[in-house]
Amino acid sequence: MNANSAGGRLRWSICAMLFYATTVNYMDRQVLGILSPTLQHSIGWTEVQYGYIIAAFQIAYAAGLLVAGRVIDRVGTRVGYAIVMAVWSLAAASHALARTPLGFGIARFFLGLGESGNFPAALKTIAEWFPRSERSLAAGIFNSGANFGAILAPLLIPFITMRFGWPYAFLAASAVSLPWLFIWLTFYHKPSEHPRLTPAELNFIQSDPIESAHSIPLGRLLRYRQLWAFPVAKFLTDPVWWFYLYWLPKFFDARYHVSLLQLGLPLVIVYNASALGSIGGGWLPGLLHRRGFSMAKARFSAMLLCACLAVPVLFANRLPSLWSAVALLSVAAAAHQGFSANLFTIPSDLFPKKAVASVVGIGGTAGSVGGVLFSIVTGWILQATHSYTLLFSVAAGTYLVALLLLFLIVPKLTPIAEPA
Repeated sequence: MNANSAGGRLRWSICAMLFYATTVNYMDRQVLGILSPTLQHSIGWTEVQYGYIIAAFQIAYAAGLLVAGRVIDRVGTRVGYAIVMAVWSLAAASHALARTPLGFGIARFFLGLGESGNFPAALKTIAEWFPRSERSLAAGIFNSGANFGAILAPLLIPFITMRFGWPYAFLAASAVSLPWLFIWLTFYHKPSEHPRLTPAELNFIQSDPIESAHSIPLGRLLRYRQLWAFPVAKFLTDPVWWFYLYWLPKFFDARYHVSLLQLGLPLVIVYNASALGSIGGGWLPGLLHRRGFSMAKARFSAMLLCACLAVPVLFANRLPSLWSAVALLSVAAAAHQGFSANLFTIPSDLFPKKAVASVVGIGGTAGSVGGVLFSIVTGWILQATHSYTLLFSVAAGTYLVALLLLFLIVPKLTPIAEPA
């Protein structure tokens, strides 16, 4: 059965809800960065203290991914996703009460714990609601919510801050999760239990081979060779995305002397391109599969294209004009998100649905650890060389290395043999 004969589109409504949640996720995490100059003046923290506040989020996010995946696998996506959304929304709102660096650090820590559950929950939902042939497209669509949130926050937060004050910016970003929580708890059910799902669409969703309902203990999970494919690739590629998010504004200022008022348009262009890359990269394997490629070959082919498109960013620091650099970085950001849309589907390609959130959590932790290490190294390199050339060189080649390791670990994307 193909997508056109699936007999319904309810699964895409579920995907739209994941997009919304991911947009809120990125908006909530960005508020502090946007307001950091204002807060530094108001609260009086030092640069070192601000670094500790950011580190609190990163550490909690890395640790939370391990816990969140197991919790969501145990309680299910309906309840699990609602819990993590509620935790991070309350933590985001609690920033409005903070008046000291310690207060912000505590709020940031719990924000990291809550936000760590978004991707494990979303990818488990994708595994439940989409057959393998559509998972990369669905992952690309919901993952583009990260880019939409990255665009939306700089447009809304300064306006709210200037009009009402900085505490209301945190409250407003948190409040947009309330409609989602109500709709999710009211509307979401497993496909087999959803009253609005047609039999034809349910058959399409369940067209992949039937999986065991048994969960897999963490100790046994760690012994599977397939497990390490996702964390290895995340460890290598996630730091590049964090580099783009946190260092592009500094790069534009250092290389092209872009002022704060001029910074918005270049960033919006890059993030919009990355959203298109996320959706396009997720759509491509389905097209190749319909053209006769095996699912593994289709997935690796799409990832190879994205990895190759990332290579020209090597020259970003050498271009004479801002807009040529923006164009090159837009392609690189789109390539990252296209690569990631396919990478996100690998846990559901290799593991039964009961284990997907756990595998995603392990991989996300690896990506967060890589991001922390790369951020530290980035500071050392820039302090020593005052040049971004080496950093863009790393960003250019990372995806090819990650893809090679993926291919060596799981050359045919062969699923694990299910436990009895």
